[in-house]
Amino acid sequence: MKNLQKLLNADKITIARTITAVENGTDTKILEEIFSHTGTAYYIGITGPPGSGKSTLVNAIVKKLLKDDRKIGIIAVDPTSPFSGGALLGDRIRMTDLALHENVFIRSMASRGSLGGLAKKTKDVALVLDAAGMDFILIETVGVGQVELDIAQVCDTTIVTLVPESGDSIQAMKAGLLEVADVVVINKSDREGSDILMIELKFAFELREQKVGWHYPILKTIATEHTGVKELVSTIKSHKKYLEKDGRIDIERKEKMALILNELIEEKIKSHLKKYVINEDRLEELVNKAYLRKINPYNIADKITKKALEEKKSYE
Repeated sequence: MKNLQKLLNADKITIARTITAVENGTDTKILEEIFSHTGTAYYIGITGPPGSGKSTLVNAIVKKLLKDDRKIGIIAVDPTSPFSGGALLGDRIRMTDLALHENVFIRSMASRGSLGGLAKKTKDVALVLDAAGMDFILIETVGVGQVELDIAQVCDTTIVTLVPESGDSIQAMKAGLLEVADVVVINKSDREGSDILMIELKFAFELREQKVGWHYPILKTIATEHTGVKELVSTIKSHKKYLEKDGRIDIERKEKMALILNELIEEKIKSHLKKYVINEDRLEELVNKAYLRKINPYNIADKITKKALEEKKSYE
């Protein structure tokens, strides 16, 4: 790619242009070229229901990390605008005091209908920031509630943020959010009900299988006042040390790489099927026949798959 060295030197204009190209798919070779320069950043995910103060918490965390003279990338996944199709930029607006800092790069992304709390291109954008030399990459999900679990497939430390109302603890347990949490934060903890939520969460974690050497912290914060944020950042660093000890981080990252590779293979197969094996008209015809019970979908799926595999190739 052009200006690769500028990207590696964290030139903000180059980072922005590269991310735009990745999002739009205008240069399909970018990720291949930068991949060897990635793998050094530490990924932190912030997830939780809407209104739990994720953006304010990210803002507070970053300010603490900057005191260590770190380079930080922030990816804030916003809901898609119903008018422009772009991000609503609510998170970017709440982080205006960080936007001009020389060691911070913020990117807002539209969810574009993605149900997992992360935009489809989020992982690719994170790779760009990784290649640009960011020490930490914070990813804040759109906050869609019960379907945000994919953040754990991207981040090294996943923080689940809840507030002391609206039955968040029950919703979190139903959604499986606590299953992916490395750290739980009760934000806006000055509100009534925070102590009850703490008790409920402790009970919930007693039912969860504990990792050896890591006891899931439940912290109270008031992000708007920076209360408890110092302890949260210290906990994030402790989790990082826990993962780095005995090579746990390598094991977990390899598992996540396997997921990414599987996703890429599936995408390529789907693309190949649509382009070379079965077009939309033919697919519609088969759907109609299957609906009328003239054919069965199991048999036709088997035939299409065999056709797709007729041309054998070897992969390294």
